[in-house]
Amino acid sequence: MVLKGALHVHTSCSDGSHSVAEMLAIYAGLGFDFVALTDHDFLLRDDCYQKALQHAKTELLVLEGVELTVLEKGYLHVGRIQGDHEVLYILNHPADLGLPLAKVLERIEALRGRVPIDAVEITSKGYLTPEFDVDALPYPKVATDDSHHRQGCGRAWVELGCALDKDAILRAIKRGEFRNCFNTGQAAR
Repeated sequence: MVLKGALHVHTSCSDGSHSVAEMLAIYAGLGFDFVALTDHDFLLRDDCYQKALQHAKTELLVLEGVELTVLEKGYLHVGRIQGDHEVLYILNHPADLGLPLAKVLERIEALRGRVPIDAVEITSKGYLTPEFDVDALPYPKVATDDSHHRQGCGRAWVELGCALDKDAILRAIKRGEFRNCFNTGQAAR
């Protein structure tokens, strides 16, 4: 079975325009199997996900996460997605930093003592940023849509063949056992 998943989704728990239930309904309607909720750490209200998920009716597997703002020679956004036992850390949208690859690699190296990086986004708001889809970046590269509103949903996602299980999904991503897909229907690397 091939699973379709979103790894970077914002809701009204921080700066997204839709509630958790509304975003889950949108992604379910787009044929997704799992979604990682990753609202901003400095805006995320305590227990927002827990309260919202108690009332949300969905068939989707929901992973809870957060988009951390980490200060390292400026700021970086790192997605932290929690499984039952596994944790996945993704450097989010490095293209938005406006830095060349060498400088991004320097920041990742500086981060390693504080925050592990398991994967790097090769998209910005769901659009491929080819300058980061290169072998010189020695991490699994994920496509995400970083959705904040309905129009941003379903632009980019990962597909993987594993059990519909939080830890199995996170382990597959760490191992690079997935493919990136975009709304054009064409798979990237």
